[in-house]
Amino acid sequence: MARIKRGVSGIKHRRRVMKLVKGFRAARRRNYRVANEALLKSLAYAFRDRRVRKRDFRTLWISRINAAVRREGISYSVFMHGLKKSGVTLNRKALADLALTDQKAFGALLNVAKDAMRQRAGMPPEH
Repeated sequence: MARIKRGVSGIKHRRRVMKLVKGFRAARRRNYRVANEALLKSLAYAFRDRRVRKRDFRTLWISRINAAVRREGISYSVFMHGLKKSGVTLNRKALADLALTDQKAFGALLNVAKDAMRQRAGMPPEH
């Protein structure tokens, strides 16, 4: 059986790694061994942080909604509970966008939530 030399495929692999680390700094760009470690680490961080980004955005949306409802004198948890009781199924992303861009619509949602909480407490809704 003929002997297979692996030089070509090894060079191809190293070239692919070096192409992917273009833009890294110092030895992480020039030295194959360091570059390969940096690439593996960066790919792991990218995988992890695609999930972390989702958490970060949810936190941001909650902060924005909380700031908007606190101006009206209620807390975030009371607002969300009131929306849930009244059957409004808007997600936090949409609510945060409304709080920033369309305060009139957000105010209407705020009134809906307040009315739902008043009814739960046995008080008549305010109109």
